[in-house]
Amino acid sequence: MARGDILDDAKEIINGGRVDNYGKPEDNFKLIAQLWTTYTGTFINEHDVAMMMCLLKIARAKTGVGTRDSYVDLAGYCALACDIKESTHGM
Repeated sequence: MARGDILDDAKEIINGGRVDNYGKPEDNFKLIAQLWTTYTGTFINEHDVAMMMCLLKIARAKTGVGTRDSYVDLAGYCALACDIKESTHGM
């Protein structure tokens, strides 16, 4: 397997099937941000959600239990974080 395969898989996921199942990531992250803000009492935005999901995947990998899917998801969340940042704040 080539290194780029992980990136290709992440690209397929964030632009394909999961959008059909869960809707646009930005919309989903906005809802998650609202729920997490209410729960924690600390303002959280969509970019924060994407970054915290990256941290979740990093934590899974660090435990030694991280699977290939964890790395694919990490790449996807990282791409979404960048996209959200660019669309809301410019880069």
